[in-house]
Amino acid sequence: MKNASEKIVFTGSGIVCGAGATVSDVWNVLESGETAIGPYSKWDGENWPVKVAAEVKESNRDLVSDRKLHKTISRTDMFGIYAAEQAIADSAVLAYRDGLPEEEQDGFNDRTGLIVGSGGGNYTSNYDYLPLITEAKESLHAFGKELSNQVTPMWLLKNLPNNVLCHVGIRGQLKGTNACITNQCASGIMAVAESASAIWNGEADRIVAAGHDAPFEPEMVYYYHKLGLMSSRAPKPFDRERSGTVFGEGAASVVLEREEEAKERGAGIIGEFLGFGCCSEATGILDLRPDGDGVQRAIEQALNDAELSPSEIGMICAHGNGTPASDLTEAIGIREVFGEAIPPVTGFKWAYGHLIGASGIADLVMTLEALKRQMLPGIATLGEVDPVLGDFPVSNGVSQPKSRNALVICRGFGGMNVVLAVRV
Repeated sequence: MKNASEKIVFTGSGIVCGAGATVSDVWNVLESGETAIGPYSKWDGENWPVKVAAEVKESNRDLVSDRKLHKTISRTDMFGIYAAEQAIADSAVLAYRDGLPEEEQDGFNDRTGLIVGSGGGNYTSNYDYLPLITEAKESLHAFGKELSNQVTPMWLLKNLPNNVLCHVGIRGQLKGTNACITNQCASGIMAVAESASAIWNGEADRIVAAGHDAPFEPEMVYYYHKLGLMSSRAPKPFDRERSGTVFGEGAASVVLEREEEAKERGAGIIGEFLGFGCCSEATGILDLRPDGDGVQRAIEQALNDAELSPSEIGMICAHGNGTPASDLTEAIGIREVFGEAIPPVTGFKWAYGHLIGASGIADLVMTLEALKRQMLPGIATLGEVDPVLGDFPVSNGVSQPKSRNALVICRGFGGMNVVLAVRV
């Protein structure tokens, strides 16, 4: 059960995406107003319906130095391992453990957990089979006979959805509570909410939460395009000319622990977890309720969990994916809660694309940075706010949060809505 008197804080963060491989790198992109979205190099997009994305520029070797590990994990796993280990290093939690008497270290490891969210929905894992399927055509016998010759048994290891959970846990000796969440866009942000809940419930003393995804690959792009969700340019959230979203790739991570213990070990505190809300609109895989009900209820749940009133929120980091229906219903849901007193709203997908499973947790990391700096980057791609949204407080310029409390909104297929309440 949640103990409101027991504060849970963030003591470390990490991120990698098209905009950079550190929090400060990504912040510089947000502050400059220069999007990381541009022509991609992963495959020839000349005849492809979507020609832009936000690709991670760092090499696999830069992300994970152990070259042997590259043979058994995928690129999305490298993002997740990198971000999680950046957050762990930033928190200095393992350095503290290593300074404990040897007889206390095992107990520390047993009370240190790891919860990871992965998108779990791209098609790269199928590509190793395509040449053989083409060659074997309709002969299942021929397919089976050649399978072991053309597809490595290591295929299975590279495509396990819990690879980041396993490898970060092994490398850091994190032996406490753990879980792998695969809930499309909500995966990463749910990892944070589940981590806080696990600490409040006494399952662990500290948990590393991470989210990673690499949705940018041909099939995923094509299917999203056919659904009418993709744009040919950097997203323009809440703009009257918004036309869809654009994929990015990457990961983000935070370390959560009890404030009392964080202070005891002299950790740097970068923010506080206040509460969360999570609900489904239950309307369908793609359908969104036109009245913004899901967003409204998730915000109300988060405020109630955090014991905050709407007037105490200083900024909102919106999901803001740039699709017409999602932006509209998100704005409606926000207005239902805040009325005409909506705090400043921003979003970050214009800068580093839609990271799907990592999107919510990446937005959280950058929201904490915005609160720390007391500076709210605008949506640089915004031209004119859609008149249908009314007097919605979003702009392309820099503004200032009204308080040190913020909401982070994340939405996903199936009507998922997750909202975190945080402060610095």
